Amino acid sequence: MKFVSKLFDELTGLEVYEILKSRAEIFLMEQNIHYLDMDNVDYDSLHCFIVENNRVIGYLRAFYTDTDSKIVKIGRVLTLEHGKGIGMQLLEESIKVIKQKMNCTKLVLDSQKYAAGFYEKAGFRVISDEFLEANILHVKMEL
Repeated sequence: MKFVSKLFDELTGLEVYEILKSRAEIFLMEQNIHYLDMDNVDYDSLHCFIVENNRVIGYLRAFYTDTDSKIVKIGRVLTLEHGKGIGMQLLEESIKVIKQKMNCTKLVLDSQKYAAGFYEKAGFRVISDEFLEANILHVKMEL
């Protein structure tokens, strides 16, 4: 397994394809979320992922919440295999790289409610009431 972090323009065609394939597999097929995944945010994001045998098995993206902000939002977090520590490895390594490359003062994310405990283990805390997004309960979190 190899951890990689790249801006959009640094990604290879194979990496973009594998990222989009993994996102579709988790969010469209597994979680049955129907939305346009290619939302133009990718162009301005730092893409952090774990690769094994040319397959993206863990992924997240990080982007500034607005152009003047030092607040970075994490999104599209996924792992193809659960319970193997891939998610925590991805999150911990990504947080280090995001802080280094993006010089942020705060990290935020919208967590699916059931996953909030996972993010709390990495230091995030819940800062909102529950809300529905794509018919799934979420909470806002920050680090």
